[in-house]
Amino acid sequence: MSLVIDCQSHVFPRAYADLLTRNANSLRVSGGDGVYLINYAGVQRFRLDLADYSPAQKLAAMDASGVDISVISVNIPTPDMLEPPLALEGARLCNDAVAEICARHQDRFVGIASLPLNDVPAAISELERAHSALDLRGVFLPSHVNGAPLDDPRFEPLYARAAALNMPLLLHPTVPIWGGAIAEHSMIPMLGFMVDTSIAMLRLILSGIMERQPALTVVHPHCGGVLPYLMGRVVEQTEVKRRGREHIRQSPRETYRRVYLDLVSPDQLAIDFALRFAGAERLLFGSDHPWVTIEAILPYARALDCSPADLALILGGNAQRLFRIA
Repeated sequence: MSLVIDCQSHVFPRAYADLLTRNANSLRVSGGDGVYLINYAGVQRFRLDLADYSPAQKLAAMDASGVDISVISVNIPTPDMLEPPLALEGARLCNDAVAEICARHQDRFVGIASLPLNDVPAAISELERAHSALDLRGVFLPSHVNGAPLDDPRFEPLYARAAALNMPLLLHPTVPIWGGAIAEHSMIPMLGFMVDTSIAMLRLILSGIMERQPALTVVHPHCGGVLPYLMGRVVEQTEVKRRGREHIRQSPRETYRRVYLDLVSPDQLAIDFALRFAGAERLLFGSDHPWVTIEAILPYARALDCSPADLALILGGNAQRLFRIA
């Protein structure tokens, strides 16, 4: 029987939440006793209730929906947003907690590493620990690193090491540096997140990083944000007008075919388009639980117009291979 694997599911360790309250830069976190208010420099605020992220609640939701395994990561804010003395401590807290959850539920969870990306040597060291000592299976990569774009040259050694260790990069939204322009009407989570991950992905392509690192694997969440819908325009600009080609040799469309898309979008039209755009071999079921319920996504994935074999790949087979799940 084919597995159903949720490739985007989040936890939040209490020790990491408490550490966030010690941070004194523009990211401010207040509260305690399981409930926190996260303030991104006054641009965006989120309420964090640790009860929503409990492994017990997640397992109950998985059982109710028929999900066999979840690939879990610690949600935003990422450790790179913290003051330097706290970043590595925060990453290690996250990774130890995720590894402990996976060890307690070996047949239900595999884990993704958080890294202190603002310190690349420390991030590489923590990546190697996460891989060898903790058996984590990928890297949580925010759409920018505390304001720095993902194609900043200082990050490429980390990408090369991740590729060598067969640790896929899982892109994930964070509050955009331009978020103030769309802060009203809650447009950051409804629109800004999708645009920011698309900018990040396109920068990885146009900078040449994806070509220079042919073994690097990237998962672009939320059906690829807006990038699949704009790829025709990107190709026309690069291949016809010859713009933005300073660092690439092949068409961005060809490079993007290496990228996996997860199906975190509660919309049949978007999920149908993702299948037509990427093909069954590059799609991953994901829910973004607990931000989104599993039931808000899974029925759309099951309704895809494809063969049973392709649906089995989308619901779990691709993730099983990508995250080395036996």
